[in-house]
Amino acid sequence: MTHTCRRPRALTALLGTLPLLPALLLPGASATAAGPAGGSEARTAAYLETIRHDPARLAEFFHHLPKGGDLHHHLGGAVSTEWLVRSAARQGLCVEAATLTAVRPPCARPGLRPASDARTDTAFRTSLIRAWSMQDFPPDGPGHDHFFATFGRFGEVIRHHRGLQLAEVADSAVRQHQQYLETMVTPVPEAVHTLAAEVGWDPDLRRLHRRLTAGGRLDRLVAAARAEADAADAEFRAASRCDGDRPAPGCRLVVRWISHAHRNSPPEVVFTQLALGMALAERDFRFVAVNLVEPEHGAVALRDYRLHMRMTAELRRAYLGAHVTLHAGELRPGLVKPEDLAFHIRGAVEGAGAERVGHGVDLVHEDAWPTLVREMARRRVAVEVPFTSNAQILGVTGTEHPFTTYRAHGVPVVLATDDPGVSRTDISAQYRQAATVYGLRYRELKDLARASLEHAFLPDRARAALQRRLERAFTAFERRTGS
Repeated sequence: MTHTCRRPRALTALLGTLPLLPALLLPGASATAAGPAGGSEARTAAYLETIRHDPARLAEFFHHLPKGGDLHHHLGGAVSTEWLVRSAARQGLCVEAATLTAVRPPCARPGLRPASDARTDTAFRTSLIRAWSMQDFPPDGPGHDHFFATFGRFGEVIRHHRGLQLAEVADSAVRQHQQYLETMVTPVPEAVHTLAAEVGWDPDLRRLHRRLTAGGRLDRLVAAARAEADAADAEFRAASRCDGDRPAPGCRLVVRWISHAHRNSPPEVVFTQLALGMALAERDFRFVAVNLVEPEHGAVALRDYRLHMRMTAELRRAYLGAHVTLHAGELRPGLVKPEDLAFHIRGAVEGAGAERVGHGVDLVHEDAWPTLVREMARRRVAVEVPFTSNAQILGVTGTEHPFTTYRAHGVPVVLATDDPGVSRTDISAQYRQAATVYGLRYRELKDLARASLEHAFLPDRARAALQRRLERAFTAFERRTGS
């Protein structure tokens, strides 16, 4: 069953600022081809080689380097931890002293204290930052337990006010000279659980989908998710002053949503979340794809992995306009049994038909992995690589990471931040690691930025407009840096 795309009632800031919109809608737009290296490009490339051992100038170079897009990004884990602490105080939340978990008031109950205490209690504030992020955690991990535990601790803070979170994140992205963002969220989670419980589980996935859509059930869920997105848009525009004389930098960022499905949930919940995300991708231009999130090594995620791939494949046949990108291979030896390392990336690519794969770290432990990478290269299945979180969660860095293996076999690679707030990182740091750890030259860094737009889930005209903008940004950067 397919649906007709309908434009939301209000054109929102998530498309970017108004000056960009005409470019996004121009007919016949095409990407600007990368020509041969010119004088400014060559001088910029040479300059990068001269500063490779100068941390201060490297930091400045990579801060100003045009980045294109970030395609693997969780909104809730992207806001800075300092913002989370301030937001907890603004919302009047409390903190459990024993676990440093944010909870709803009243705060007079035993074992609780107001989050607002962090405004004046430096030790308390520092404890929250450490508990809610990877601050002071050993940089080479593996710290997967602490990383994933942070979300439960600050989850109450990000339950509401998606628009305010986006305002914080978008400003940071634009300051990093990033032009596009695909960020993951969970639309209307309470309503999803209610509907999933009402429909129940049926191993016959086609019959389950018929039950889910019967009587307009899924339609009502889609309407609720779109209304939630409308409210977030309005909150974002107001917080960022997008309609005023002095809009915030984040108003220039083009943003699309990817819908989460929680892979450690009961199967009826996962199926409902996937169906909702795909229906949204067909009916609302702001939503483009679905993904499966939560720890891939969780007991339920491991048990149901093949089932989740079948769910995704089945629903793709019903929602042809939806894209799919999947966390797959976010594993390492010792974290799971050897047999669980052997098929997850292949299952995402060949079983679920994923167009992109997130992390893909355990590649060389997959059965017949050379055949797999040849297939990924042939089909142009991109791998989303967040160096910092791969190091923090899995302890995989340097030559242990398959970054160079993917590239050597022609698999498209795009750099990403994952959860930059939790990881205490940014997109500039990912490009810097590509250059300093893996020796990439300036031209190769440009190609990574270009790939991030080539593999964005955008209509051709919108992608072409952003590609032209990126090329103009490179020209300006090279004139400034290579002069």
